[in-house]
Amino acid sequence: MLIPFNDDNPLEGITHAYVTWALIAANVLVFLAVQHGYRAEIDVASAFGFGAIPAVVTHAAVLPAEYVRLPPELTLVSYMFLHGGWMHLAGNMAFLWVFGDNVEDALGHARFLAFYLICGIAGGLAHSLAMPDSASPLVGASAGISGLVGAYLMLHPNVRIWVLFFLRVPLRIPAIWPLGAWIAFQLWSLAMSGEQDTAWWAHIGGLVTGAVLIVFMRRRGVPLWVMTRDGTPDGRPPV
Repeated sequence: MLIPFNDDNPLEGITHAYVTWALIAANVLVFLAVQHGYRAEIDVASAFGFGAIPAVVTHAAVLPAEYVRLPPELTLVSYMFLHGGWMHLAGNMAFLWVFGDNVEDALGHARFLAFYLICGIAGGLAHSLAMPDSASPLVGASAGISGLVGAYLMLHPNVRIWVLFFLRVPLRIPAIWPLGAWIAFQLWSLAMSGEQDTAWWAHIGGLVTGAVLIVFMRRRGVPLWVMTRDGTPDGRPPV
């Protein structure tokens, strides 16, 4: 398991990643206020009321009235701000903290917010279409985070990032290795999951959407697939 916690990749087009910070704050506040974060797991009312339920999204089933909080279409956004527990939240927020600012830098604030939400919606739709009869609520920011992973790899595959190997050993390695391993794990998990109610299709949907959108949404002059910057292998200017 590789958990990112920092990258050597300074901002160039913006001074502060306001939208990234706001998204992290929103996820944490929802967890504390809506989900009552003292609980070990998400409560049923929050999961069914604000989670994206494939059978409801595809109109194959109707949610019982006591659980309805939003129209099914809007749950494709609200599900992104719910999490199954503290570890689920912390893992997603770590990825958002490390990779969000540089993708926001490449897009600009407003387009980054649109990008993140579109990736999350696309992931929710991919999951719903792959499992149209599933009655299990989909929750978590993973599809939006997957979009960031796809975009970051398209932008900065060789920038060095710090990761924790099995939550213990810090390593500083090019982004393409841990993120490539993460993508391989998603594909392997999808191939092995069969017909179970998992979120792997949400991850793949968000990933592909992010990799495609960054090509068209990035600010003018922002290059793709930069292997080095100023001739150095880790993305930092020479000293």
